[in-house]
Amino acid sequence: MPKARTTPLTQYAALPWRKAADGRIEVMLITSRETRRWVIAKGWPITGLNPGDSAAQEALEEAGVTGDVWAEPVGAYDYEKRLKGGELQPVEVEVFPLRVLEELEAWPEKGQRERRWFAAAEAAGLVAEPRLAELIREFGGR
Repeated sequence: MPKARTTPLTQYAALPWRKAADGRIEVMLITSRETRRWVIAKGWPITGLNPGDSAAQEALEEAGVTGDVWAEPVGAYDYEKRLKGGELQPVEVEVFPLRVLEELEAWPEKGQRERRWFAAAEAAGLVAEPRLAELIREFGGR
């Protein structure tokens, strides 16, 4: 059985959001490429970009959305990423809200993922990571 690495690495994620007609916050989730689970766009730090802009770049590539990203994260969650060799790498993901201003018709990972808007409470119930669900619920309650 592959062993887990112990030192956590950091990723940055975007939490795309918009206000619905009734004033409630909606959150966009995307499917993961391999397991098709509902997730938010995330990735490793991008050289030359600050954390929020790294998160925004992931949202563009994975979800096809652009907008105004917050400078500070609303929180973080942990998960274990399975590496190519089978090892598990602990990762802390800092989550940056991104107010969506544009949804693109075409984007780099369009053919590999589905994207969909959900009420925040529904989105929280669809993600697997408990702390991410809590962050989405808290953000939706603003």
